[in-house]
Amino acid sequence: MLEEISSDDGHYLAMDRAYEDNATRELAEKQGFIPVVPPKSNRKEPWEYDKEVYKQRNEVERFFLRLKKRFRRVFTRFDKLDIVFTGVITLAMIFDAIIC
Repeated sequence: MLEEISSDDGHYLAMDRAYEDNATRELAEKQGFIPVVPPKSNRKEPWEYDKEVYKQRNEVERFFLRLKKRFRRVFTRFDKLDIVFTGVITLAMIFDAIIC
C-alpha cells in the first residue's frame, strides 16, 4: 500500500514498531514521507525519531476504536458497494465529531 501513495511535502508517517525494518523505512523515505517509528530494543544501531509525533499515533488508534464500538456496521462491512461503505464511514465520522 505504501508504494501507491506519496508525499511531496514531507509528511510524517507514524508506523507501528512491527514496521521498523530498514526496507519499509527506506520505502517511506523514497515516497517522500518522514518515517516515525521507534527502533526495537535489540537493534544494534538505533535511530532517533520524533517521540511527540509518535505519541499522536495513539489518538488515531483510539479514534478507530471508538468507531468500532459505536458503529458496528462499519467494521462488519455489511455494505457490498465501496461507495456505500465510504458513505457509512463518513457518516460515522461526522456522528463521532458531533458526539465528542
